[in-house]
Amino acid sequence: AHSADAIHHAAEALKLAFADRDAYYGDPQFAGVPLPALLSERYTKLRRPLIDPQRASDVIRPGDPYRMESLATAGHSPPSPGGTTTCVIADRWGNVVSATPSANVPRDHDGGGSAGVTFGNRLRSLNTMAGHPNCIQPGKRPRITLTPTLVLKRGRPVMAISVAGGDLQDQTALNLLLNAIDHGMRPAEAVTSPRFATDHHEDSFDPSSERPETIKKMRSLTLSDTTSAEVRKDLAHRGHDIAIKDGPIGTPVMLQIDDGGEAFAAGDPAANRHAAGVRD
Repeated sequence: AHSADAIHHAAEALKLAFADRDAYYGDPQFAGVPLPALLSERYTKLRRPLIDPQRASDVIRPGDPYRMESLATAGHSPPSPGGTTTCVIADRWGNVVSATPSANVPRDHDGGGSAGVTFGNRLRSLNTMAGHPNCIQPGKRPRITLTPTLVLKRGRPVMAISVAGGDLQDQTALNLLLNAIDHGMRPAEAVTSPRFATDHHEDSFDPSSERPETIKKMRSLTLSDTTSAEVRKDLAHRGHDIAIKDGPIGTPVMLQIDDGGEAFAAGDPAANRHAAGVRD
């Protein structure tokens, strides 16, 4: 489930996806986001060969979904030198909700004063790069990291995931989906298994107009400390800049409903997440 091959290919796919996210995503009321093309099987087939199975990418490579080309422009574009919580819930009738409430307030805020209402700080997720789909404009919603997730099977919800952790949210959700779908793990195992993530993307909370300068760390790959030494060595050999984390990577909760209607739920205890059931 956590082989070097599996982690490498997933991490490299994340890099390509983040490159497209950072280049094209913005409020669809203001920007013509080419979502059908970005999500199409044809575009995926064009992008997939960019993954080298033996070498970690050290460049940022958005594609061109408008012209259906695997890379934008003529080549690669290398870079220049708390407040979120989670909630997934299902009722006995099969209704499922996934939510990731977040105001992104500073850690030193006053708690909202006597009213207990804090201000939202997600405006910082807009940037100031002229012409960019996510550039700040009056009335525009920022492209944010929040990705509460529902998985449907034959039109019915069978899985819900919510993650806190900024740019780790998409990545941790992917870890859990791979654990559940590819490896058959129930939530209790899926949320506690070793995880991985990369900082090979723009920082979603840096509004700088110089977007290449906001890229966190090229070729980075953070692994849970429970990842085997053999896998760590293999990934380092492929060119990943490995960092080991002894705490949770992202803070997930997960809910799954089997074909018989039985629900399973878990939160990563290392991230102070939990699950509970209510019997009526």
